[in-house]
Amino acid sequence: ARPQRLLWASTSTKDPSYSPIKYVEELVVPKTVNTMSLETLDAYRRLGRPQLRLERHIAEGCDAREGLERLDVDLEAVAAQLEREGVRKFIEPFDRLQQWLEERRRGRRAS
Repeated sequence: ARPQRLLWASTSTKDPSYSPIKYVEELVVPKTVNTMSLETLDAYRRLGRPQLRLERHIAEGCDAREGLERLDVDLEAVAAQLEREGVRKFIEPFDRLQQWLEERRRGRRAS
């Protein structure tokens, strides 16, 4: 069996004041998959310096989580909402792809 891998999806920078490779560089992690735009990939090829950076921020992440819990932020509910929103963003493109493939399949049968 193949192990599942964590997917970092759409890690292109949206804020033009950030480096175009900000998120890509921060998410270099063994045995994960990262999807990004071609522009971001090209920028990473030019500017990227691969190294493990995520582990540097573990203490900060733990502190942030504890702070949110002290504020009674329901992290499970936040995660569930983000998951629903993320899935919704992929449904329409997936449906369009399925429709396109079906049209191509029908077109080949007709010829």
